[in-house]
Amino acid sequence: MNTFQAVAVTRLYRMIADQIAGRIRAGDFPRGGRLPSERELAEQLQVSRASIREALIALEIEGYVEVRVGTGVFVTATREAAPAPAAAQDDIGPFDLLEARMLIEPECAALAAQQGTPAQIAAIRAAHDAMSLTESPGWHDREFHSAIAAACGNAALAASVAHLWNLSLASPVFSRMQDYFVNTKVWAVAHAEHQRILTAILARDPIRARHAMHAHLIGILARLREDFGDDDGSIRPDI
Repeated sequence: MNTFQAVAVTRLYRMIADQIAGRIRAGDFPRGGRLPSERELAEQLQVSRASIREALIALEIEGYVEVRVGTGVFVTATREAAPAPAAAQDDIGPFDLLEARMLIEPECAALAAQQGTPAQIAAIRAAHDAMSLTESPGWHDREFHSAIAAACGNAALAASVAHLWNLSLASPVFSRMQDYFVNTKVWAVAHAEHQRILTAILARDPIRARHAMHAHLIGILARLREDFGDDDGSIRPDI
């Protein structure tokens, strides 16, 4: 009896990366040459710049390009470069993950402000304080968000937040993007944003807590969307 074959869902950024990789293998973009800017690629492919950003990071992981922040993206692979491994097809893009967090975590913060127990709120404060005292703020960043989710009083929401964080940690594209755009200065900004969230929760103000968490996640999105380089290839100053 004939059976159906499994249908693989290919992420948009993966489709974009495969198309650019094909052009590189065909020699349309010579080794050592600079790729068109993110804006130009987005216009040509009729997709968002966020999807282009994810595709370029994926191509760097696969060895096709080199990202030089402040300058641009340059071809490194030869035309014989191998196609992307199948496992990469299942990787969810960083911006999809962050947008999903934006739907859930602001409500978790609002509920935590309303329903969190003194012990749960103390755990949120402890995670926030620990982030400022460590050389590895990423761990305490997750602890802060996880503590808020735990304090929301809804196990399904808390599990959803944990799952989204696990997907982020498992994403090589997300990890590489953070390597480029998350530094000591960025962690200081994130810590200040966390302080506003914590202050609202301590005040038992759900509206302010929701808005503070939303603003924090918007800030993360904006920081990860910093340009690799100006459209004319000139070096861009730090923001």
